[in-house]
Amino acid sequence: QVQLVESGGGLVQAGDSLRLSCVASGRTFSNYIMGWFRQAPGKEREFVARISWNGANIGYADSVKGRFTISRDNAKNTVYLQINNLKPEDTAVYYCAAPKTPWQSDYYYWGQGTQVTVSS
Repeated sequence: QVQLVESGGGLVQAGDSLRLSCVASGRTFSNYIMGWFRQAPGKEREFVARISWNGANIGYADSVKGRFTISRDNAKNTVYLQINNLKPEDTAVYYCAAPKTPWQSDYYYWGQGTQVTVSS
């Protein structure tokens, strides 16, 4: 079955950097839009970033612009989220997601998430 597995989270200090990875299996997502979301304690899940299949269309939430970079390596069936200058408010579980079909943008598949905790 389709599986998305995030990794790269951890306990870090403010100002540190992390690179999150999302490896897909069960299906090749090279022609799919991929996205990153996060959910902080007590808050709803929020959009973080998205990337089109060829990287031509990239978008970010306003809260992460300038610090977060989404990228992908289709040969590895992997999408990345580079996070620089981490802030305590970035603390959340980060999820990657993919739509059900290549022509859709509504996310259907979700990973289990990777925890990012940023201390002051």
